[in-house]
Amino acid sequence: MAVYGIDLGTTYSCIAYVDDVGRPTVLRNLEGTDTTPSVVFFESPDNVVVGATAKDSAVIEPDLVVSRIKRDMGQDVPRIRHGRPYTPEEISAFILRKLADDARTATGETVDDVVITVPAYFGAAERDATRKAGQIAGLNVIDIVSEPIAAAITYGVLNPDKDHTILVYDLGGGTFDTTVITLQGGNIEVICTDGDHELGGADWDDRLVEHLAERFQAEHPDAGSPLLDKQSEQQLRRDAEELKKTLSSRTQHVVRVVHEGRVATVELTREELTELTRDLLDRTIEITRRTMETAASKGVEAYDHLVLVGGSTKMPAVTETLQKEFQLTPRLQDPDLAVAKGAALYAFEETYRRLLLSGERDQAEDMAARAGLSADQQDQIAARTIKTVASRAFGIIVTDKENRRRSVEHLVHANDPLPAAVTQDFYTIDAGQTGVNIEVMEQAGTVESDEPEDNGQIAEGVLKIPPGKPAGWPIEVTFALDTSGLLQVTSRERETGEELELRVQIGGMSEEDVAESRAALSRVQVS
Repeated sequence: MAVYGIDLGTTYSCIAYVDDVGRPTVLRNLEGTDTTPSVVFFESPDNVVVGATAKDSAVIEPDLVVSRIKRDMGQDVPRIRHGRPYTPEEISAFILRKLADDARTATGETVDDVVITVPAYFGAAERDATRKAGQIAGLNVIDIVSEPIAAAITYGVLNPDKDHTILVYDLGGGTFDTTVITLQGGNIEVICTDGDHELGGADWDDRLVEHLAERFQAEHPDAGSPLLDKQSEQQLRRDAEELKKTLSSRTQHVVRVVHEGRVATVELTREELTELTRDLLDRTIEITRRTMETAASKGVEAYDHLVLVGGSTKMPAVTETLQKEFQLTPRLQDPDLAVAKGAALYAFEETYRRLLLSGERDQAEDMAARAGLSADQQDQIAARTIKTVASRAFGIIVTDKENRRRSVEHLVHANDPLPAAVTQDFYTIDAGQTGVNIEVMEQAGTVESDEPEDNGQIAEGVLKIPPGKPAGWPIEVTFALDTSGLLQVTSRERETGEELELRVQIGGMSEEDVAESRAALSRVQVS
């Protein structure tokens, strides 16, 4: 039984599995490349195109193309195409279906069981939305795992002979994370993590797009801005991405900007790109430094390696700046594919362990035999532990009895070990209350704050209170955050035993909505 790891990226995605000699292997798509652009072209209501062709179509029919949808995960921001609103989960599901279908073509086996990766700094909302996207795509999502953990698994397999403390710097197409991880005896422990899921290589592209448009207008001041024409803008975006990639290997490059029949020839050097985007790189350095300070407070003072993950780490300025700021020599760790490979290894190992725990030893042994694992390797997999931490703080809204000020009381804090289960009593503030509104909040800013506006609501419900109760009547609230970062909240009124269970629900998609979307989108052709 094959299981798969999927790196569902902002700009590119890929899928991997463990082959018959135990190696994590990325499966190429039908176009013959390891990675697939995370771009969806709604050619018609019944036909959707994903990948390179969709990316090309953005130049001609930009209104029918959706890209960077990962940045909308966990938000209620549907995109309307051909008169139908599509949620971020549904659009991501099309990308997942493309990956699964191409993998089936490559292996001859149907893709069912998968692990999907997410940025370490994704909160409960985004993680839940990612799980639902997998379900809509018709996949059995074994687990949601953080990208740095997946990268660390790949690193550990490639460097098995000694213990390491590593700092993972993960700059992808649309998100950025830094994570401190220890590898000891094959076990993985996340010490702390930090990041910004609105910062990535796409922001470097945006900066280049603006620069190219400005240079065009400087040369042709009587022409309109290329950014006001959707087709010209999309072509600029393609040119900017290629320019950024080219300047990773060359020191200068020339781009022709074409708009309204006019042409501007723009030459850009690697140094100019670095200056144009210096503030973006500085933001990653600030977050990295903050992560290292948190790690120091937990006893981590030295690092064996600084591991670079994510395609955007190929920019020379990243390596140069990190080495200068932290006196660590960065190591490129298969930046485009390490996460998918690690997810495949995680999926394999997790499935193997679950088979053993459920008493299905024959299936587990068959799985190990197909992968060519030795008895020692099987024992190591069975014994391996992975410990992680909360990426953000979670709490509920409380109201002060005296001044009626609303604030957030956090029950789980960023970088608390997972799984976390916290129970705390709260109290009514008025006599005769018939219910209390439970508002579950998640840290939205870079630091924990009790101000409601610095947090985002991710769940809400009303717990009934028996009539005639005095002010100060106790309410029990329990937060349970699992190792995947998925949250469940339960509140209970002790006298009656009345319970309110709140599952984090994103974008208005209930489990029933997910089932309906899965049925509806299964009738859409994806290519």
